Amino acid sequence: MEKLDNYRINCTLTFGDIYGQIIVWLIVIFLSLASALALWSTERQVYALLTVGLIVVLSLPFLLFAFVTTLLNHIEVNAVDPAQEKAKARPNRPASQNPARAAG
Repeated sequence: MEKLDNYRINCTLTFGDIYGQIIVWLIVIFLSLASALALWSTERQVYALLTVGLIVVLSLPFLLFAFVTTLLNHIEVNAVDPAQEKAKARPNRPASQNPARAAG
């Protein structure tokens, strides 16, 4: 377990990285709704609903694959020197300074 303390995992994913994927999937959804509206009539309501369901079900795995691969591409594993980390965690304080205390 000590070997894992020498590494830091950092995620650099931002909303801008997945913004394009969300826009493309929204376009797919709106096109499926448009096709359903085109098929909608008194006799073909089931076909219209099946069209929307089929498009959503078929496009969802591609969306999830795109999200997961984008997330994995933005995970960084950096080596960390434990001596430097301990020095950063405990900053040297001059002896003349005292920590702040609550009044009361």
